[in-house]
Amino acid sequence: MWFHREKKPETPPYDPARQQPAVRKSICTGEMTGGLLDRETGRFHELRLLRTEQDRQAFCKEMGVSPETLKTIY
Repeated sequence: MWFHREKKPETPPYDPARQQPAVRKSICTGEMTGGLLDRETGRFHELRLLRTEQDRQAFCKEMGVSPETLKTIY
């Protein structure tokens, strides 16, 4: 039975000239959210919650950026 089958999260296509992958991190709780930052307006579009360092590494791999160059917003 396939009741508890976890779906793989879909990464929406993005334009690297207009958007930049980034992580928004809470100062109080340390909660991290991966998403896309619009270069023109500065708006952050949330894609997924990053609970562990492995989630962050997977997000970087899907977006095609290295963890060192990933921008962090507080």
